[in-house]
Amino acid sequence: MLQKDSKIYVAGHHGLVGSAIWNNLKSRGYNNLVGRSHKELDLTDQLAVRRFFDEERPDAVVLAAAFVGGIMANSLYRADFMMMNMKIQCNVISEAYAHGVQKLLFLGSTCIYPKNAPQPMKEDCLLTSELEYTNEEYAIAKIAGLKMCESYNLQYGTDYIAVMPTNLYGPNDNFHLENSHVMPAMMRKVYLAKLIADGMWEDIRKDLTIRPVGANIKENGEIVRYVIDGESDEALILKVLAFYGIENNKVTLWGTGKPLREFLWSEDMADASVHVLLNVNFSDIIGIEKYSSVHYGVKADGVVDRNHSTGRGGAIPSLGEIRNCHINVGTGKELTIRELSELVAKAVDFNGEILFDAEKPDGTMRKLIDVTKLHNLGWTHKVEIEDGVNKLFDWYKQSLS
Repeated sequence: MLQKDSKIYVAGHHGLVGSAIWNNLKSRGYNNLVGRSHKELDLTDQLAVRRFFDEERPDAVVLAAAFVGGIMANSLYRADFMMMNMKIQCNVISEAYAHGVQKLLFLGSTCIYPKNAPQPMKEDCLLTSELEYTNEEYAIAKIAGLKMCESYNLQYGTDYIAVMPTNLYGPNDNFHLENSHVMPAMMRKVYLAKLIADGMWEDIRKDLTIRPVGANIKENGEIVRYVIDGESDEALILKVLAFYGIENNKVTLWGTGKPLREFLWSEDMADASVHVLLNVNFSDIIGIEKYSSVHYGVKADGVVDRNHSTGRGGAIPSLGEIRNCHINVGTGKELTIRELSELVAKAVDFNGEILFDAEKPDGTMRKLIDVTKLHNLGWTHKVEIEDGVNKLFDWYKQSLS
């Protein structure tokens, strides 16, 4: 059981979910928190991660750091999405175990589920059929992460729990057009299209100063890299924004607008994560009390021997097969991408055109998760999508001031 003075390392504490988890822990009186920026600690560097754990010796770890992006980024950087995430997960989880971390919470994604999984998706549909091609590498990395947690628990009796959030949005979201997720990308596109129509060039330049935009544009058979910021020429700004479907009072989005998506406010996700971290053990999930005492080897002096367990892997006859121990985190509600665009347009007060390019990929057509396990563990969401979209745009505008 974690105490108020327990040292908790939040990996990815500047990110969308990590920052919200940090703030949630603080609000509950957990103030002995440790965080490192990417510049301070490269989680893909095994020796650097080991030195960090040697120095800090955290009691608990929240692994919210990841290499992430939307359909475009997943398509362009397939090898990076797999390799970077695998390195981060292997380094943090292995060093957490080596340094005796009591509790670890691993954050994955619902893209782990098969492309044609029955809806809503229960935890036990994992690995039942093929994945969505456009995010296959990221999904495989996250499946490996949740299986790592599950396998450490089964082999060593640890208490490492994996939660699989649905599509997240909220404060500190990533609005950079090259690698952001659907809602922040859509919101920024609609906002910039409105500013162009209104001739608000001072605001456009302010936006680009804070968040420069890069694009690889094909010209005369060659790929040319452009980067625009607040100091760029107006014609170049319009050219690069048009590459992303942002024009005068018009936005063109990828796909048909028909896919259904579920969205969860990031601060709700943080609250669910902290609830699981503080109140849920691996034994609660698999329904076996005193699991570690069943599984660990015990020396004559009563000390737990982490190196010699009483069984191997999940094939312990007394326990049977144990799998799919992760927890879905979401709302259990969905809407189409087109309906989302209408909510975003309303929040931004945009009266222009929103078009859909059906020649671009849709991704998975439906991704609704079953949150029964989470509800049974004592947590439900609070922020509905209509309020959340408005809250996100309010935060975005404040980030520009």
